[in-house]
Amino acid sequence: MEILRRGSRGSLVSMAQLALKRAGFYTGALDGIFGIKTESSVRYFQYLNRLGTDGIVGTATWNLLEKYIKGYFRYSLKRGDTYWLLANKYGTSVRAIMLANPDINENFLRVGQIINIPFGFNVVPSDIPYSSYLTQLVIQGLITRYPFMELSVCGKSVMGKDIYCIKTGTGRKEVFYNAAHHANEWITVPVLLKFLEQYASAYAFGGRINGENVSQLYNETTLYTVPLVNPDGIDLVTGALTSGDYYDSAVRISENYPSISFPDGWKANISGTDLNLNYPANWERARELKFEQGFVSPAPRDYVGDTPLSEPESRAMYDFTLEHDFRLILAYHTQGEIIFWKYLDYDPPRSEEIGNIMSEKSGYSLEITPEYSSFAGYKDWFIQTYNRPGYTIEAGLGENPLPLSQFDKIYRDNVGILVTGLAEV
Repeated sequence: MEILRRGSRGSLVSMAQLALKRAGFYTGALDGIFGIKTESSVRYFQYLNRLGTDGIVGTATWNLLEKYIKGYFRYSLKRGDTYWLLANKYGTSVRAIMLANPDINENFLRVGQIINIPFGFNVVPSDIPYSSYLTQLVIQGLITRYPFMELSVCGKSVMGKDIYCIKTGTGRKEVFYNAAHHANEWITVPVLLKFLEQYASAYAFGGRINGENVSQLYNETTLYTVPLVNPDGIDLVTGALTSGDYYDSAVRISENYPSISFPDGWKANISGTDLNLNYPANWERARELKFEQGFVSPAPRDYVGDTPLSEPESRAMYDFTLEHDFRLILAYHTQGEIIFWKYLDYDPPRSEEIGNIMSEKSGYSLEITPEYSSFAGYKDWFIQTYNRPGYTIEAGLGENPLPLSQFDKIYRDNVGILVTGLAEV
């Protein structure tokens, strides 16, 4: 854990500011800059938590702040405690506490028993940049709040970071959503995480999303989600990775392509391979096209790799897909407000029909991928292999990385797409 103090900058500072804000100690901007206001908030937080009031976020302070990122804390039961009393004391609900403790009988609570208590706020933030660490904590919070969701690791990144998969639902029909093949398209990570939170909450507490009966969807369809395919890459783009051998290597790669801004223009994994050009779907044609454009070696974007599936992240998605029987996939990217639905002459049954429903609900146009981007992508390989509906969703408008100010609109536009993928298979 990096020690944070006045003058520190970056994604960890944003996370600390978010935690302080959620805990009621901070009202400033979540700007990732550790200034006087952040330091004062840390001092007050430390004072009330009986820590040394040095204004520095070290291990002890971070351990207390972290629970406000995950959205829950561990509590040792005391004499007289009941779920009702605890829910009122900590601003949550009896139902939420029950959900987070499925193996504990609320009628037979014991002094000293450890339980999970969720806070009253939603877990998934949409107002700070994402990193692999933030994603890990958010997923941990979601799984604790909604333990009917199942967490697994479906692969490792170049740097050895876990690539997480979340399983939601019990139906025989399987659907797969993934996001952030491209590093500077990290805003798609909270899109999928927020949908999972909304979906799980509607199932747990009763509710509908976009008019659909969530309980019925949950029982008929099993959703698998990989919210972050490229953890090393987004850490580079959002400032969570700023030193070390991998960072230095990325700097050297970037220097070979001076026209691409660093790190904002970085789409590749940390080795300089564009993961969405690394699948065995006419990879050779993608190689020809990108070599013609000058991407002949590891690059911030558009280098196809030495061979198909040369990268651990694309190999993980490939293997994970082969292990399942997905009826439909969504691969989330930015930008353009476009739904790409076809690959070459493949025309999977109902693919255009479902795409038109998604287009109508989102306002995004349904289009055929242009040739310069038509090969070696995950969606391309899925359609080629299974002849089933697969879509690349290009969310938002503008220049990547899209600003968080667009998040609310992006989510509103895409929740209909995400529900349709479950309802129409």
